[in-house]
Amino acid sequence: MKLARFRTVRGRLLALLVAIALPIAGLTAVAAVTTYQTVVAAIEIAQARTADDFAVRTRVWNRGAQRALMAAGSLIASTGLSGPGCQTAARDMLGRIPGYRAFHVVLPDGRVCSASLDSEISEADLAAVSARLATLPRSIVKLGSGLAGARYDHIQLGGRDHLAVHIQATADGLLQEGLLLVDPDLLDQVFELGDNGGSMNVALIAQGHAVATHHGAAETDTSWLPAQEVVPEDARRWEAKSRAGSWRTYAARLVTAPDFYVIASFDDAPERAARMQFLALLVAPLLTLLLLCMVYLRAIDRHCVHWLRGIEAAARARSTQPNARAVIAEDMPSDIRSVAEAFNTMVDEQEVRQRRLQTALDDNRFLVRELHHRVKNSLQVVQSYIGLTKRDYREEARLALADAECRVHVLSAAYRFTLADGEMQPVRVDLFIEDVVTMIANLIRRRGQDVSSRLETAATLSVDRIIPLGFLVVDVASRVLRSNPEVGITIIVRDVDDTTLEVALEADRDIAPSEPPKLFAGLVAQIEAVQVGPAEGRRLGSWQVGHRS
Repeated sequence: MKLARFRTVRGRLLALLVAIALPIAGLTAVAAVTTYQTVVAAIEIAQARTADDFAVRTRVWNRGAQRALMAAGSLIASTGLSGPGCQTAARDMLGRIPGYRAFHVVLPDGRVCSASLDSEISEADLAAVSARLATLPRSIVKLGSGLAGARYDHIQLGGRDHLAVHIQATADGLLQEGLLLVDPDLLDQVFELGDNGGSMNVALIAQGHAVATHHGAAETDTSWLPAQEVVPEDARRWEAKSRAGSWRTYAARLVTAPDFYVIASFDDAPERAARMQFLALLVAPLLTLLLLCMVYLRAIDRHCVHWLRGIEAAARARSTQPNARAVIAEDMPSDIRSVAEAFNTMVDEQEVRQRRLQTALDDNRFLVRELHHRVKNSLQVVQSYIGLTKRDYREEARLALADAECRVHVLSAAYRFTLADGEMQPVRVDLFIEDVVTMIANLIRRRGQDVSSRLETAATLSVDRIIPLGFLVVDVASRVLRSNPEVGITIIVRDVDDTTLEVALEADRDIAPSEPPKLFAGLVAQIEAVQVGPAEGRRLGSWQVGHRS
């Protein structure tokens, strides 16, 4: 990330924090997702193992019941009991074992021994059930159990549900056929759910989707079972709609193929807990980073940007508040405090330099005023000296001295007007020309001649331009008055527009034009004037001069 893209200190520091926080947030999200997937996988494995556990419990119980049947049959075969004696012994055995309801064995020698604790189940009923189960396939169990082939089934007899264990032709030859009917409630111990009774249900399902026994939060409620008939596969886990219409998670395991399987149902409490854990692992670090960003941003504003803005405000206030200084506080960071102190030192030094410069400027102004004042006085002395000298001469010499005196007066008048208020300032053109015209009339005009002015402007010119303008007017007027007796001259100054004025000289009759001196072009250039009309007839010359309004 190029921090130079961000123009402010705050932006760069915040961008740096974001550049650090984003990878951390990404790693946090990856860790949260990985943890969530691991927990969900562990939940799925635990649920599958739960179904396996109940299936193993049921197989162990079935084999125990089969062994009890084989042991009872072997005992009867070895004792030689038959008839009522055998029936009495069998009923006594059933009474001693809780949950065993009926017993029927057929010995190789043809003896039959039957007993039932239920008066509605007869010997004929037991024989019929045994004969029917003998025709069905044997239940498949794993090899190595050492037990004869058996059939495990669920039947209804005498108006009650029973679990049936049927065997044929044991390996020792003591039994030809045996049947044991067991109360399904005997499996309650096998299906004991412990602390998971509120979140899990388990059932033993027989062929035809019949529920042999089940255990859960509500003993009589089987609405948690899948709505569709389940044909389980080994290690199968799935989600489906229950008979109640809600979605649940199921796991099924075969107990004995193809008739018995265990099905377990789980609510989504573990998944919800895993999702909450995922959200906590994901959101908590992100919220921590967000809080860190906010605190960091607040710290930047309070401990950095606040003081920098104070220095900026002091710098900007210098234009209107000369005494403005950057605030220096005890809790300022040392580096920013150093900048503020350097700024204040720079301001103090600048003020010292400004005072020195102002003092030097005031001294220079005083010297310039004094110089111009002395120049003005010297010009007045020169003008007076010329005036006194002029009395001793006649004719051309007198006229030449008068012309020189008039030019000196132009210089003196220009300095007088520009220093009228003690400072060098532009000169009013109308006031200056009026003074020059008066001096021309007093010094150069002869008997029968007339010099007047028509001034229609309020423009101003600097002293460097007003002096050559005065010389131009004196030069033209002097040449005309010296060569033309009894002539009248009018000096006209008027505004052409807001930035241009026109200076024109006119005679009261036609005047033959005379060649201006070589210095005349230099005067026009110094004035920055443009001649707009040649000298012909009554018109002695016309020039336009630019000025600032």
